[in-house]
Amino acid sequence: MKAYIWTIGCQMNRAESIALGADLQSLGFEPVRNAREADIVVLNTCVVRQSAEDKVRGMLGFVSGIKSARPHMHIAVTGCFVEEDVKELNRLFPFVDHFFGPGRLQDFHGWLCNRILKRDTDIVRIEIQQISPVSAYLPIIQGCNNFCSYCIVPYRRGRERSRPAQEILAEAEELVKRGAREIVLLGQNVNTYGHDLSPASDLSRLLYMLSDLNGLHRIRFLTNHPKDMSESLIQAIKGLPKVCRHVCLPLQAGDDEVLKKMNRGYTRDDYFALLARVRQSVQYMAISTDLIVGFPGETEQQFNNSYAAIKSLRFDTVHVAAYSSRPGTAACAKYLDDVPQQIKLDRLHAIEELQSGIQSEINGALVGTTAEILVEGTKAGKWYGRTGSDRLVFFKDERDLKGQLVEVEIQTASPWALQGVATPVRSL
Repeated sequence: MKAYIWTIGCQMNRAESIALGADLQSLGFEPVRNAREADIVVLNTCVVRQSAEDKVRGMLGFVSGIKSARPHMHIAVTGCFVEEDVKELNRLFPFVDHFFGPGRLQDFHGWLCNRILKRDTDIVRIEIQQISPVSAYLPIIQGCNNFCSYCIVPYRRGRERSRPAQEILAEAEELVKRGAREIVLLGQNVNTYGHDLSPASDLSRLLYMLSDLNGLHRIRFLTNHPKDMSESLIQAIKGLPKVCRHVCLPLQAGDDEVLKKMNRGYTRDDYFALLARVRQSVQYMAISTDLIVGFPGETEQQFNNSYAAIKSLRFDTVHVAAYSSRPGTAACAKYLDDVPQQIKLDRLHAIEELQSGIQSEINGALVGTTAEILVEGTKAGKWYGRTGSDRLVFFKDERDLKGQLVEVEIQTASPWALQGVATPVRSL
């Protein structure tokens, strides 16, 4: 039997799709790259923005057409498109054989065994496999307690649920045995990890535990919430060589009134103070951020405040998106989506242009310096990898360098990537 998995959305979705694929292969399914060839199709979905939901609905229409011609094919749908009560989804999409909530991998496994394979359900612990022999996703906490007014995630993934530290450590050890040299810890709000465990723990303690793993050279974590960025976490980044000096701290807006309507739990001044503290504590710290433009009621002055914040804070990367109203969220219920689409796009492009100039300056200053790169693979005849600060670097070399730490002398730079020449540091 053959299986096809289609994935859209965040890193958590990608990690869960890797786990679903591993489960399918363990049960004898052969992975294929085309839904038309598959006996089972799994759609791992996202509805964070309207554009993502449109793609999901388009894919549902596509696989419906395939199933009409191949009625033996099975279709399963997961991710944030799936609501707690699936009655309406079953009515709208009767051709789908099974809906299961995001992260409910055991649910999928049980359905697969009982309904498709007609065998007893194995009680298994489905492990997240590595993205590649070099870098691995490792989810450590599911759900979110923040209820930002624009976000659907708490309603689809539920409240925060941390995995036990020993379970995470055991999985990390297995990933390293398989060849992973970098582990990326995942959570909708990763820096609240451990608060719900008994006894309570935190992300900084987990980082210390993981740092003791032989063969593991880098640790990253995302996504963070500024109000939960603790001093102990900042000190762990500073003091642990394996923890990459890069953190994503979503700003979302640079205006206090908009931040309040977003229910973000901090002010503009709070955020500026946090970044000053992080940058003062950790030398050469790279910081990326997320920004939403066109939130309901956003005035020109409020957008200008966000623009000024991006200009002042000089982030290494900015992920900017136009606000998209999500049914079921507080913002959708309370506020009219009244900023015209063209104005949203104009503001988005203004931020992109500003950040492109900032990144050109930041990356340009690296020309002539040397950076340590963890080599992940090849693209278009060049090796590529990332610095500890998450900068993408390309270089040519005839040697097999995948999975090695390499010193690269940076020769040219663009806003999005660096180019250079390399000498291997050591084999991993």
